[in-house]
Amino acid sequence: MISSRDYFAAKLALETDASDVYAAQKAGERFVLVDVRGDDAWAQGRISGALHMPHAEIADRATKELDRSVPVVVYCWSPGCNGGAKGALAFSTAGFDVREMIGGYEYWVREGQPTENDGGPLPRTFDPQVMVVREPASAAGA
Repeated sequence: MISSRDYFAAKLALETDASDVYAAQKAGERFVLVDVRGDDAWAQGRISGALHMPHAEIADRATKELDRSVPVVVYCWSPGCNGGAKGALAFSTAGFDVREMIGGYEYWVREGQPTENDGGPLPRTFDPQVMVVREPASAAGA
């Protein structure tokens, strides 16, 4: 039987979340963020700085387009979508160091992180159901 310590250590080695990915982006950490959703989802909105590679295309495209020495983080729609796991499996099978961003695009958006579509940046909103949201100091006294 696996110990709880080993289970959670393995889980944290293979998963990340929206706030940690955003912090890694801001810190300039070296990784490629891959949106594994379909074309319509990508067109609707995606994480700024992400690469689009639907999970069904990873086996054909990954080794041609990406450097195996650069870690990969994949995301799909939400916790209710297993496309991120499918993408992570495909990257892993192709020999990449990969982690899945739990919460997917949904939680990235809910945390107010930067998103865009073909028209440019999308509005940022912050959901108090998933994070602490404080009013700006100037608005608090108004």
